[in-house]
Amino acid sequence: MRIALFTEVFTPKIDGVVTRLLRTLDALAGLGHEALVFAPGKPPCEYAGFEVVAVRGVSFRPWYPEITVALPTPAIGRRLEHFRPDVVHALNPAWLTGYGVLAAHRRRLPLLASLHTQLAAYTADLHLSALTPIADRWVTTLHNMAQVNLCTSPQMVERAHSMGIQRVSLWPKAVDTHAFRPDAYTTRMRTLLTNGHPEAPLAVYVGRLSPEKNLDDLLEAARTLPGVRFAFVGSGPAAEHLASLYAGTNTVFTGYLHGEELAAAYAAADIFCFPSTTETLGLAGLEAMASGTPVVGADAGGIPHLFHDGIEGFLVTPHDRGGFSRRIAELADDPGLRSRMGQAARAEAEKHSWISATCRLVEFYEQAVATMGTSGTR
Repeated sequence: MRIALFTEVFTPKIDGVVTRLLRTLDALAGLGHEALVFAPGKPPCEYAGFEVVAVRGVSFRPWYPEITVALPTPAIGRRLEHFRPDVVHALNPAWLTGYGVLAAHRRRLPLLASLHTQLAAYTADLHLSALTPIADRWVTTLHNMAQVNLCTSPQMVERAHSMGIQRVSLWPKAVDTHAFRPDAYTTRMRTLLTNGHPEAPLAVYVGRLSPEKNLDDLLEAARTLPGVRFAFVGSGPAAEHLASLYAGTNTVFTGYLHGEELAAAYAAADIFCFPSTTETLGLAGLEAMASGTPVVGADAGGIPHLFHDGIEGFLVTPHDRGGFSRRIAELADDPGLRSRMGQAARAEAEKHSWISATCRLVEFYEQAVATMGTSGTR
């Protein structure tokens, strides 16, 4: 198939949406499909052998400097026509991707849209609450132009239905169990993340340091569990605030890590902390599980879709700081429990490959094409 993909984020930015898109492009290339990617900012000119069309934009300052808001032009539509796609895939329709939805709609091209972010929740966390109802209506309108809509967890399928989005299915979860594995552990990374105390239990978070990740919900644990070391791997608009908040605790901030270093960070952890309530899936949690690390996560969003409470980790009531502290302490104090949960987490992660998830995605592409051909309308 020939697939045109529109995305609001792309490498070199690091987040779960980018990771899913990159691994999907890898798999599409391996399966022999052709793709063209439209991305904002300054992405690489190609990825996995596919052309990436850079769309100039502006930084979303001061609210979220890591995000580039693209400024679409009619040239995008012309480039889309020249590619002659069989289907258009819009990831997280909002601005550039919203333009992609409208461009596909005008040209009567089969369209699949996938929902990866709770945009309304982000507007609230960034103190832009006045935009929340507008964001919900805009997202729903764009998604209902698609023949097929996908979400990355059952919880988000329910959320999409509650927003009035139609024709919604589940895009299966997946993780790279070759890159993320228990034997990626290194003594050097363990020493770095524990600030020179490798013998101490280590609780790690990996991801963006931003308000919607609710990382202050781990503060009680960091303050009341002096025998446990904490590490935040990543960066973002809340980095300086969090560094100040956690000053005086046994917490290390590493900034972003990549490749083998990132895999080593997951594998070095005894516990993966995931307090976010806005995850549509929570890919970092799956990567931790593939690394043999049990998860203590918020019982919200897509996180309950990752693991079974009490088997591969623990679910905690959202924003229950005492609950996070107790579960982290329980794992920190019981190496046997950590080992059992870590082994179970690895076994669960091994069930979910990128190839199988992408093959299912291609079936959804074919469904969009067939639906468009049968109905002739959206």
